[in-house]
Amino acid sequence: MKKIIVVTLILLGGFSAKAQNLDTFFKQADFFFKANVLNGKVAYDAIKKDRSTLDEVLKIAEGITVSKSDAKNYQAFWINAYNLSVIKGLVDNYPTKSPLDDKGFFDKIKHNLGGKSIVLNDIENKLLRAQFKDPRFHFVLVCGAVGCPPLIDEAYLPIALETQLQKQAKLAFNGDYFIKVNAKKKRVEGSKILEWYKEDFTMNGTTEIEYINTFRTEKIPTDYKITYFEYDWRINKQ
Repeated sequence: MKKIIVVTLILLGGFSAKAQNLDTFFKQADFFFKANVLNGKVAYDAIKKDRSTLDEVLKIAEGITVSKSDAKNYQAFWINAYNLSVIKGLVDNYPTKSPLDDKGFFDKIKHNLGGKSIVLNDIENKLLRAQFKDPRFHFVLVCGAVGCPPLIDEAYLPIALETQLQKQAKLAFNGDYFIKVNAKKKRVEGSKILEWYKEDFTMNGTTEIEYINTFRTEKIPTDYKITYFEYDWRINKQ
């Protein structure tokens, strides 16, 4: 009986430590974003001068393990880890004009996160998109460029994640930075993200316009044609 109690206490202690580490990560990430993001733009100059807070939260992220079955914690962790690692990559090479100026930024440079050594593309495509089939990830994963959806000034949190995902998708499709509706020409101009990841926005037999309309206040006629404007790869700095 004593052995069972001891093993149980050890297991509970392990779970508690993991929960505390994850909670600490979310709190530190939230603090960092609030201090360094304004209107979707990042204070790279200030972070470059003092990167201690960024390094600290990424150090916490190294030792965290979270299961895919714990979906909200998993998704929130990897979304924040991605966004923080993009900022780290740009700060490492700052001043820089674009993430594309740094060779292998998305597909070669590895980051130590969640017990893995992983590139940014694999976080997006293997850990998130492939596992959950949710196009809304495209509105919260921020690649460090002006053409990306704007970075928010808070962390994505498991308790609020569904609300946050919905909000960012609605902002994208009701504003004019992600799509532009031209009623005279019966056309929608969209971000290249819609073209690059077309399979995400046309799942289950829906068209891109039909998907967009699920978030639109003013619906777009389904006979409108869709084209794509050039992506703005300039760094999203303040």
